[in-house]
Amino acid sequence: MIPYGHQSIDKSDIEAVTKVLKSDWLSQGPKIAEFEEALAKYCGAKYAVIFSSGTAALHAAYFAAGLKSGDEFITTPLTFAATANPGLYLGAKPVFADIAEDLNLDPKEAVKKINSKTRIISVVDFAGLPAKLEEFKKIAREHNLVLVEDGCHALGASYKGKKIGSVADMTAFSFHPVKSITTGEGGAVLTDNKDYYEKMKVFRHHGIVRDPEKFKMKSHGDWYHEMQELGYNYRITDIQAALGISQLKRLDKFIKARKKIAAAYNKAFKKFSDKLELPSDNKDFSSSWHIYVIRLKGALVKKRSGIFKKLREAGIGVQVHYLPVYWHPYYQSLGFKKGLCPKAEAYYEAAISLPIFPDLKSKDQKFIVKKLIEIIKTF
Repeated sequence: MIPYGHQSIDKSDIEAVTKVLKSDWLSQGPKIAEFEEALAKYCGAKYAVIFSSGTAALHAAYFAAGLKSGDEFITTPLTFAATANPGLYLGAKPVFADIAEDLNLDPKEAVKKINSKTRIISVVDFAGLPAKLEEFKKIAREHNLVLVEDGCHALGASYKGKKIGSVADMTAFSFHPVKSITTGEGGAVLTDNKDYYEKMKVFRHHGIVRDPEKFKMKSHGDWYHEMQELGYNYRITDIQAALGISQLKRLDKFIKARKKIAAAYNKAFKKFSDKLELPSDNKDFSSSWHIYVIRLKGALVKKRSGIFKKLREAGIGVQVHYLPVYWHPYYQSLGFKKGLCPKAEAYYEAAISLPIFPDLKSKDQKFIVKKLIEIIKTF
């Protein structure tokens, strides 16, 4: 089965991890700061804090932004559930606004949802294509909100010449194996705000403070530390950080490979524009091409399940990204109803994600194209 996404590990990655395994530090050691500094430098941000997952990173960002019980935050339904879940962890209510033509949160729809309880706008760079960040920053400033960017698809993408990670108030990344780079599991938040940075560092380590200048009680001695917040163990290991450092050195190469694959798909499917709607890139919003999504048109939409099954039977690991978040049974139990965001729901009914990852072989891509064309012609 050709997977829809897959990590790219080489000798340099293995050597980097092995070196740490032979060192004195497996966790809470020097590779943590090294990875954070390299990541911040690559993205053009002042600070980076790395975490055990992209979900943990988003949780920390929402916490640093001050999101709490009784608050609301606006986000898109076209995303993995992890974008909304951390807000629930903090007792806040997710408010879903519909998508625009680029499949990202629509600024016009988001504005309609703002009220006195709103604290955060959480945008998603769907499939790796940046959201309209300048518009959202303007909205956030006008309404005294924090702009959090779920960039878990978008490490290596750029927005008007700036790397993703340097534009929003806070940007979260994921290092899951199918993402732009991997640490096995892991995540990060980038920011230029020192206060957010300090809060997130404490949050990932049980809410514990070790700096004597920040103690709220008198120190008992050099061993003393105190828990000031209800934090979590969201730390990442030096083993993972070493892998991340090594992977980051090849990130631009990975993105170049993904762009080449996406361009080949677009060229091959161009003559089937009556049956397939294809994703696109542009000069101002350069995608990282985390996933490549086609949308079926016309009568084919109702036949998606059959087309999907045939592709899987042919050994092609297609996927669907994503079920609208509020369609999940848990969110339905909270009172969310279908029909809330019609454009996101229409997208979901027609979407199929095709394999795209740096090491996808040309012969495999040609096979995918050939099979998809054969299959849609039979429906």
